[in-house]
Amino acid sequence: MGISRFVLLVFTISMLASPALSDLVLSKVDRRIYLTSHIVRISSTLEVENAGPETVSKVLLAFPDLQAQNLAYLMASPHEAKAKFKVSVVSFPIDVVKPEDMPPGVTFYSVSLPQGLTVGASFTFDVLAVFTHALRPMPEQIGQADIQLVLYQDSAYYLSPYVVKVQSLSLKLPDSRIESYTTLESTKVQGSEIKYGPYENLPAFSSSPITVHFQNNLPFTIAQELVREIEISHWGNVLVTEHYKLIHGGAQSKGEFSRLEPQARENVQDPSAIRYLVAHLPPRAHSVYYRDAIGNISTSHLRGDSKKAELLIEPRYPMFGGWRTAFTIGYGLPLQDCLYESEGRRFLNITFSSPVIELVIDTLIVKVVLPEGSSDISVAAPFFMKQWQETKISHLDIVGRPVVVLEKTNLVPEHNQYFQVYYKFNRLSMLREPLMLISGIFLFFVACIVYMHADTSISKFSASYLAKQQWEEVRVAIQHVHNIICQCLATHDKLEASLRDLSRTGEVQACKAARKSTDGLLKELSKELKPLMTFLQSSPSAVQVLSKVEELVAKERELLEKLMAKHSTAVEAYDKKSGARDIESRIALQQQKITALRQEVDDLLEFIDEI
Repeated sequence: MGISRFVLLVFTISMLASPALSDLVLSKVDRRIYLTSHIVRISSTLEVENAGPETVSKVLLAFPDLQAQNLAYLMASPHEAKAKFKVSVVSFPIDVVKPEDMPPGVTFYSVSLPQGLTVGASFTFDVLAVFTHALRPMPEQIGQADIQLVLYQDSAYYLSPYVVKVQSLSLKLPDSRIESYTTLESTKVQGSEIKYGPYENLPAFSSSPITVHFQNNLPFTIAQELVREIEISHWGNVLVTEHYKLIHGGAQSKGEFSRLEPQARENVQDPSAIRYLVAHLPPRAHSVYYRDAIGNISTSHLRGDSKKAELLIEPRYPMFGGWRTAFTIGYGLPLQDCLYESEGRRFLNITFSSPVIELVIDTLIVKVVLPEGSSDISVAAPFFMKQWQETKISHLDIVGRPVVVLEKTNLVPEHNQYFQVYYKFNRLSMLREPLMLISGIFLFFVACIVYMHADTSISKFSASYLAKQQWEEVRVAIQHVHNIICQCLATHDKLEASLRDLSRTGEVQACKAARKSTDGLLKELSKELKPLMTFLQSSPSAVQVLSKVEELVAKERELLEKLMAKHSTAVEAYDKKSGARDIESRIALQQQKITALRQEVDDLLEFIDEI
């Protein structure tokens, strides 16, 4: 379908061709079509002669509409005898024009010559036209081990609104295997090159369709979308991050993929598959990384010298026609290699497109992230592109960083030229982030100091706070009661010890002296206990435990009475010289009551101790 449309278009142009646009004549046209990759490059050398009565300063270039749709790059430059195709330092301005009385289906471009072409004078210049998606796979589907054949169509005659005296055409193919080609007068094949012409004295808009069907196993590497983010840091680094969405644009793969099949064929290894990509990075690129959606791509290599750094990336699997992948490349550049200053403004000078060689980019978005506080922003680029500005919020930013966004479609390696982003930036703004960081740390420690010294308790006038304070006072009072009772019990133990000494030695006076000292100590403890009991009886918070405390005090007093009675009975018996058996029988009943009371007191002390 594509072939018939192109042939029909060429035939229509020939039939509806108008007379020559002016008295300009193309004395000689030498066209060279390079089909050695999936990018078609047509390098033409035109010798223009002014055969008219007036000076001419513009020359028209014509392309069929179907071909112009795929035109990615067009450049006119002074003729260089030994040049193949490269981006010249000097190029002539080119504009799209629509001249009147021209045949339909043709797109015209006007080249402005460096100086007017006077009557009878001639001028030679080169035209480089780069086309994408101009090669059509034929067949459109192939197996894993099949070679890739493609179809290219053009005209053997140079399409021009001027008379052409002498012209020739050569097509350079990647391989000598040619399935078929259109044979015309003066057609020659030499290895991987097909030559047409020379043809002489052809009128304006002459054309003769040709078709070439040949082998091209080179991978059709196409980035459907590439997003480049270039972030400038005035602290010494420019960070470049590139996000690729890649597709193999060649013949579609049919059948199932097999890793065993290539191993069985030693001489043929998936001829048209993308096995690796090569990117030429700036020579001082550092911190290079590369990863896909899963993680790091391990089978990759980086080597470099003083002129360039070469990054070789092998995808996780060979990519066949129609297969897709996505990955990210990132690297850093020294600030002094990219950022310069002129007339009070700083400007970034960096390449626009991808460093991956022979890559076609359907859509390229370049985002240049400038430092926060940048102003008076402008862009200088060698070709037209869409542009707008955004804002990016990053760490330690207040209002965000200005982002210059550039977008262009249908790009080829020739677009990888330098462009500049100009802006103004106050040097004092560099201190903003360090001061914010220092202030943040300082305020953090100040807040910690304030927090440690601040009274974060509940208000002293609230009911809950007062209740808590009252209970704390009750708890302290109960603890004092507990301690006093324990001291009383220790005094009881001393009194019991004096009775044991009496039974062993019979010294009554020593026992009476122990009784006297015990009485004095117990009286002092009783005085200390009295205000505590008064406080507990008057405190509303002690209601729940007051009964147990009062019971403890009462049991201790009862225990003390029984112990004193036992002591008096024993001393009186020893004074009367009673026998030991008689003394034991008299105090046995008292001892039973003392033991029972002591157990009750211990239980109450344990309960209060838990409180």
